[in-house]
Amino acid sequence: MNKFEQLGLNESLLKAILDLGFENPSEVQEKAIPLLLEKDTDMVALAQTGTGKTAAFGFPLIQKIDADNRNTQALVLSPTRELCLQITNELKNYSKYEKGINVVAVYGGASITEQAREIKRGAQIIVATPGRMQDMINRGLVNIKSIDYCVLDEADEMLNMGFYEDIVSILSDTPDEKSTWLFSATMPQEVARIAKQFMSEPLEITVGTKNSGSATVSHEFYLVNARDRYEALKRLADANPDIFSVVFCRTKRDTQAIAEKLIEDGYSAAALHGDLSQAQRDGVMKSFRGRQIQMLVATDVAARGIDVDNVTHVVNYQLPDEIETYNHRSGRTGRAGKLGTSIVIVTKSELRKISSIERIIKQKFEEKSIPSGIEICEIQLLHLANKIKDTEVDHEIDNYLPAINNVLEDLSKEELIKKMVSVEFNRFITYYKKNRDISVQSSNERRERGDSEPREFNNNGAVRYFVNIGSRDNFDWMTLKDYLKETLELGRDDVFKVDVKEGFSFFNTDPEHTDKVMDILNNVQLEGRRINVEISKNDGGGRRDHNNRGGRRDSGRRDGNFAPRREGSGGGFRSDRSSAPRREGSGGGFRSERNSAPREGGFRRSEGSSDRAPRRSESFGDSPRPRRPRRD
Repeated sequence: MNKFEQLGLNESLLKAILDLGFENPSEVQEKAIPLLLEKDTDMVALAQTGTGKTAAFGFPLIQKIDADNRNTQALVLSPTRELCLQITNELKNYSKYEKGINVVAVYGGASITEQAREIKRGAQIIVATPGRMQDMINRGLVNIKSIDYCVLDEADEMLNMGFYEDIVSILSDTPDEKSTWLFSATMPQEVARIAKQFMSEPLEITVGTKNSGSATVSHEFYLVNARDRYEALKRLADANPDIFSVVFCRTKRDTQAIAEKLIEDGYSAAALHGDLSQAQRDGVMKSFRGRQIQMLVATDVAARGIDVDNVTHVVNYQLPDEIETYNHRSGRTGRAGKLGTSIVIVTKSELRKISSIERIIKQKFEEKSIPSGIEICEIQLLHLANKIKDTEVDHEIDNYLPAINNVLEDLSKEELIKKMVSVEFNRFITYYKKNRDISVQSSNERRERGDSEPREFNNNGAVRYFVNIGSRDNFDWMTLKDYLKETLELGRDDVFKVDVKEGFSFFNTDPEHTDKVMDILNNVQLEGRRINVEISKNDGGGRRDHNNRGGRRDSGRRDGNFAPRREGSGGGFRSDRSSAPRREGSGGGFRSERNSAPREGGFRRSEGSSDRAPRRSESFGDSPRPRRPRRD
């Protein structure tokens, strides 16, 4: 039985829920919907972004609307154009079987006269941004003096964006007897002031701990020198071949600059900020939702409308000016119960902010080191091997096999595999051998470990293993660590540095456990499939990770539940434009005029050009996208 049926919703709404594929209500939906349906009341709901707040107020709102009355009965205020359009579309989907209900979006950047015309034709529900709504009220284009319901969505963010006066003015133009529903991730003083001024004895719903972060998001920080921040971003992307992420910068200028550099370096990236036209913003978001863009570089304001499933990582390229904003950023991932990772790239001067964020979100960060070039090579090559193994064969290729076999007939299986993988490996290893490690070790961590030399040159002798199970086997770093401890009968701190990828994983133990690991795991089957464990050829940074404030931490990364890559935007190596291996066919986003055409696949290097960094071939990555003609 669908649990939504127990919340008191009408049959028409339950039918829409079935079409949308919703099975079980989220915690905020389970708490809010029955209360809002039961009686007309004011309510404050505190819940993180991505917990299903739109449905929590959307279903009760639609059920309470009188479809036969064409006057405006409800106003929903949201901070940005993207979120305004998103809420409007969702309310239309919820009400698809409710005849006569009309929902109109009101936001800047579109024709105000057309929006006024739609409202005049009859709009029971208006979804609006505060600035445009205030403008329409001032012009006499809308009447909200007799509405029954007002919803403030993302209230804290609207106030952070400077809409306090607009919100007060808009609410002052509404009747006192209306029901006001306020939804917010945090409860700063300004939100509490709004609630006190315009709400009467509101019911309060809190999902999780007030102002806390989501339990489905793990938090990591990487300490680097300021000059290495961009290189760190690329290495982190390279170390996660299935990354589908939002990268946050503080300013519009930085957002555009970083996005352009990523595009030039062959990444599938785009910028999202306030200087883009509405058509450009819509185009970027459409591409991002369609997985044509894997790294969306955004400002905090522009990102408020991002509600995309399966975002694997949020990357804080720069920490926000307001620490509370971090909570909103990290809420872009780990949505609907799925796991996500929030990454912070920091310099030594910013380390104190990590402790401040921890106090607010009530969660701890793990300090991790930027992967070395050798680690990235190993991850990418194993990802490539799994990609080859899992590729479905199009039997059209049978027509070409005789000619291919003639070319390769003198090669043994082992030689063929070596040559196939070397197509990628040769160029990768050549590049990374010439590049230094960029991690910076905190002084606290070095003192804890008694080190006198940088981390990348210090190894305490731990053994690193490769194992052929990963997120596709429903493991994340925590569950794999627990599985290994139980299977091997080891203590909590005996298995560490667990990194889970899609089809494989890495972990470390101290040398005295090596025989036990190899003997036991190589004789274990998981759901009928034999586990294979090998000692990694890379000595692998065998340190135990620690928090910079003391206390041992397991340094595993939650990499499970990654979204699949769009064809043509797969893994591969990237780095700066002067020397890095480049990813081909990745496209996406807006390019400067000199780079307006997507790069095409294939091998670009001529003989004797070994000093230049190789571009990524499409030979063994994801299948190439159809190519567009290059502009002249």
